[in-house]
Amino acid sequence: MFGRKQDPPPTVDAPVVDEPPQPVPTGKGRPTPRRKEAEARNRRPLVPADRRAAAKEARAKARVQRDLEYQAMRNGDERHMPARDRGPVRRYVRDSVDARWNLGEFFLPLAAAFLVLQFVTASTAPVVAFASLVVLYVYIIASMIDAWLMWRGLKQRLAAKFGDAALLRGLTMYAVLRAFQVRPSRLPKPRVKHGQHPA
Repeated sequence: MFGRKQDPPPTVDAPVVDEPPQPVPTGKGRPTPRRKEAEARNRRPLVPADRRAAAKEARAKARVQRDLEYQAMRNGDERHMPARDRGPVRRYVRDSVDARWNLGEFFLPLAAAFLVLQFVTASTAPVVAFASLVVLYVYIIASMIDAWLMWRGLKQRLAAKFGDAALLRGLTMYAVLRAFQVRPSRLPKPRVKHGQHPA
């Protein structure tokens, strides 16, 4: 009990034993989610929580897109034009219409002038008013014949240049409506002058 303190026994280093490597997990490390859980996680509400904010955001995006398309039609950047104005066929149609003198492009100013003349002379000179109306109708018929002749020649040139597959649906109205627009108001803006027919 009161004897001297004994020294601790000497420690012997244990031999180092290489542990076998732990197997690497081959799976994804987590259980596959149940179908109901996956569907619930991917579900999006059909109606957003804040309808006013969503509508405001949609209007802002639409306005930005419209401004981008309008600027593209003014400066000729086809990448941002509406889909109905893109492509070499539509460009060729526009250039062909713009290079030609069309009766239709003078229709709106002449119609406005004839209607004013008819309104002014309706009570004072009914013969002049009737004559102006007849001349206006004759001009409309002549403009339609001119547009038909334009499209007939343009269709042949399109088929020769791009093949029959280029004669897409709606191309006739695209050309005729452009021919009836006043030249400064045409969009996309004309790239050629009168007489500069595309090759």
